[in-house]
Amino acid sequence: MILKVISPEKQYLCCEVTAVELPGTKGRFMVLRGHAPLISSLTEGFVRYDRVGGTEREELGIKGGFVEVLDDNITLCVD
Repeated sequence: MILKVISPEKQYLCCEVTAVELPGTKGRFMVLRGHAPLISSLTEGFVRYDRVGGTEREELGIKGGFVEVLDDNITLCVD
């Protein structure tokens, strides 16, 4: 899966991942390979993800935004 984190100003992250945990406005949720198409709002919190070939879970703090999941591409537009 490809995880992209963007804002109106720039791209923060683009990497291949095996799992992504997101702070949804209705609660945290996880995206794994083959996830159904989805658009959701995000709240302030941490995006946690496992890079392919990585040994530790990484995280990125966000203030809110939106996520689109489509065909194993996860795109976050964040504040």
